[in-house]
Amino acid sequence: MTSHQAYHCDALIIGSGAAGLSLALKLAQDLNVIVLSKGPLAEGSTYYAQGGIAAVFDENDSIESHVDDTLKAGAGLCDKDAVFFTASRAKAALHWLIELGTPFDQETNALGEARFHLTREGGHSHRRILHAADATGKAVQTTLVDQIHDHPNIRVFEGFNAIDLIAGGEGDNRRCIGAYVWSNEERRVFTIGAPFVTLATGGASKVYQYTSNPDIASGDGIAMAWRAGCRVANMEFNQFHPTCLFHPKAQNFLLSEALRGEGAILRRPDGSPFMGDFHPDKELAPRDVVARAIDFEMKRLGADCMFLDISHQDPEFIQHHFPTIYQRCLDLGIDITKEPMPIVPAAHYTCGGVIADKHAQTDLPGLYAIGEVAYTGLHGANRMASNSLLECVVYAHAAAEHIMLQRDKVRIAEALPIWDESQVTDSDEEVIIQHNWHELRLFMWDYVGIVRTNKRLARAARRIEMLQQEIHEYYSNFRVTNNLLELRNLVQVAELIVQCAMQRHESRGLHYNLDYPNQLDDPKPTIIAPSRKT
Repeated sequence: MTSHQAYHCDALIIGSGAAGLSLALKLAQDLNVIVLSKGPLAEGSTYYAQGGIAAVFDENDSIESHVDDTLKAGAGLCDKDAVFFTASRAKAALHWLIELGTPFDQETNALGEARFHLTREGGHSHRRILHAADATGKAVQTTLVDQIHDHPNIRVFEGFNAIDLIAGGEGDNRRCIGAYVWSNEERRVFTIGAPFVTLATGGASKVYQYTSNPDIASGDGIAMAWRAGCRVANMEFNQFHPTCLFHPKAQNFLLSEALRGEGAILRRPDGSPFMGDFHPDKELAPRDVVARAIDFEMKRLGADCMFLDISHQDPEFIQHHFPTIYQRCLDLGIDITKEPMPIVPAAHYTCGGVIADKHAQTDLPGLYAIGEVAYTGLHGANRMASNSLLECVVYAHAAAEHIMLQRDKVRIAEALPIWDESQVTDSDEEVIIQHNWHELRLFMWDYVGIVRTNKRLARAARRIEMLQQEIHEYYSNFRVTNNLLELRNLVQVAELIVQCAMQRHESRGLHYNLDYPNQLDDPKPTIIAPSRKT
């Protein structure tokens, strides 16, 4: 391929998790689709999601109850219309996955009839979580990938990292018309043109030192949308999953909330339970409450970790419902049927993101955002368990419906601008990227973590400003690399997180500031806009 080769398609989808692949399958019935996958197609946050997907399947449950639980978990900041929109479409979204072949667990009722096994997780008042043992994300991702393979209307580019969005037109006619992308294998930049571009890039938890997410969760879509002129919202609400396995070889292995849904107890190192001291729902309290309780106890006792104990349950029950967790812990020398698991909180989910409406449209015409990269109003100040994969599928379907309605109205007439690297050279100082990378993630963990203060946020803001200057100079003088692109995006997302955190003068949900411990009477989403469009 030439150094400036361009590809064209009807729809470009940047990201290959549940959101991106669901959209691709819907659009490919009529459109030519390109899917960019930053790593292997089966990689990504979806693959590692354990718990399940929330939807009303029990006759004793209701959509209204799902809505109420989500609003409660969101601590007064959810958009009620977005919550109802998602909950009311949940069952249809799940049936679509079931029809594709997703192997959700089933059980037999008293009448001998097969039905889906429903579990319960924190914040839910009913059992409404469909799951595939304790590896639901893997089951969903594998099912979608199987459908994608050999599809005549879908081209998958693996090992490709989007650099920036391309916008064309002026004023009211300005719209997204494609993207610059980097091939990690061929180590070159080329362009992809499309009248419809969708960000499905996931969240930004890699901005923190400790995270349950895979390495690719570097906030790329949020940063690209911001640079393209889109508003973002609620970036201060970063969900820390309460229970990641604390072990030097665990590689941030997540311990599903479904463990607590099935009776697991959080204990101090001396074996005493503690969640009753923090919330009447104990282990089934919302995640923000549980994460802060664990953080508080660790700091109070000077302990490296707390413990999660399900050993009082029947061993066969544990091995049947949690085979992945059981085997992973056993490989590390921990038999969860006999002893508790050491745990710490870790950055898990970005509740804020690029502002998107119920059609998944962003501020830039032609650009959509779905899944964790988007702010739809569903999650508010704290995401309720198992609403994330649900949001991916519901909004992928909504975006597909809208794109299909617009398909005949949009044509790209202008040529895509060529990527210019005539003024840059190859770097011989890659160590700078690694140093800045570690510095960023460490001070974000220390200063903008589970508990914050004004002074800590100010320190983080100063360090981000210095890093941005260094990274901008580096980016301007050297050819891009995958690590440079991720660092550039992470430092941009870090700035957005700190900006939003400094604007919220209260403690609510996932944002806890010791200088503003109380809640405001009339809370609003934190919305910030770029000062200029580039």
